[in-house]
Amino acid sequence: MAHGKSRLDEASLPFATIAELGVALRNREISSVELTKFFSKRLDTLGPQYNALACSLAKDAHKAGKDVDDDLKHERFRGPLQGIPYGAKDLLAVAKYPTTWGARPFANQIFEENAAVIDRLASARAILIGKLSMIELAGGGGYSSASASLQGPCLNPWNKQYWAGGSSSGPGAAVAAGLVPYALGSETSGSIVCPASFCGVTGLRPTYGLVSRRGAMALSWTLDKIGVLTRSADDCGLALHAMAGGDPEDPGSAHRSFYYSPKYYQALSDLKIGFNEIDFSDWPDEPLRPAFANALATVKSLGSQMIETRLPDFPYGTVIGAILDSEAASVFEQFIRSGAVDQLADQSQIDGLKASMTYSALDYLKAMRLRAQIQSAFHELFANVDVLVAPARFSPPDRADRPFDETPPKRPDRKGVGADLVRASNLCGLPALALPCGFVDGLPIGLQFVGPAFTENRLIAFGREFQARTDFHKRRPSI
Repeated sequence: MAHGKSRLDEASLPFATIAELGVALRNREISSVELTKFFSKRLDTLGPQYNALACSLAKDAHKAGKDVDDDLKHERFRGPLQGIPYGAKDLLAVAKYPTTWGARPFANQIFEENAAVIDRLASARAILIGKLSMIELAGGGGYSSASASLQGPCLNPWNKQYWAGGSSSGPGAAVAAGLVPYALGSETSGSIVCPASFCGVTGLRPTYGLVSRRGAMALSWTLDKIGVLTRSADDCGLALHAMAGGDPEDPGSAHRSFYYSPKYYQALSDLKIGFNEIDFSDWPDEPLRPAFANALATVKSLGSQMIETRLPDFPYGTVIGAILDSEAASVFEQFIRSGAVDQLADQSQIDGLKASMTYSALDYLKAMRLRAQIQSAFHELFANVDVLVAPARFSPPDRADRPFDETPPKRPDRKGVGADLVRASNLCGLPALALPCGFVDGLPIGLQFVGPAFTENRLIAFGREFQARTDFHKRRPSI
């Protein structure tokens, strides 16, 4: 990372990017210990106000900060995450500390080893300062309200009456409120894209298998992915660079690494962007439409070739539901059969997990056969376009203090790209970048960019260019 001018003060420090903090550390404007203390205090004090903190790791973090300062003193530079604090969703094991999976029955669960991704970041000298709240069991079985979490409903920093989004709610809220510069989350079917959109932060869901899941709670072996929530597309690249890599102990590992190099990526004018006008004009709730129209105009201004397209016609919801529920039933079989499932906070989740036991092998295999057809259809789709773009969510965040409104909103019969993109792209194991693209009534809205497998650099380059022309990712909630 190049040396440069840093102008960080007490007000801008909580919302600084990884790159800005790195410059300040290397220029010795701030020490890693000072930075760690600053963010630890902020997370420990403000985290509980948003129900975002699961467990403070301030003590260990302080020691790690001292080690980094020693490295920096001797000019031992170990990469862009060196000395920078972060938080991790509480489904990632941290040795000797509780890993609760967001659920009361696992409140005292302690593992002897770190999750692989925690170890990878430790070797990059990143500093873990806390574990962050999540929806219990990452939402397995489905849930009916934001309060389906050991910490209670995770509140949106832009307006505490609203939810931060699930299931990586703590990471979304903590980054948005400036409690951590970045945070690890996970996605099975939308759990990074949703909180990124609701909280106005940038989220990256990597290609399936690019980041090891060893030491992470399993929900669905063939769908689970570990990703990151940050301030900017650039930060996503810096974090993924350290997180990615093969792992012989993760059966789903792609055995690929990731080298962050957006500056050397192809010109945006060479890219073909698949989109559909109705995703921006007809599908969003009416108050959101003008902001999404502006976002689409910005995308068009980037100079890529815009190609009107739509997703192949498949029952994506049914397919992903059968696979996710069948695999979750297998993962949590003992937990469900023992009756411990009844201790969860959300009754509809309890019912959903019990119901997941009724899927047959036939249901699962039929869904997996359809999934192979979907993957093949997407392979063909990406022969004609390089990136798909659509709203991340068509509605604003849900209220945090009441059950979700289950009434299906009136949407057009005709589908474009966005209606099924989260489920379809997760079924195909494709990477996605979600970033803020506007505000409606003081609450953020977001876009999602999806590409073929292992095109994270392309998505990040596109996101960087979008963020160079907008300032939504730089706006701060009043804390």
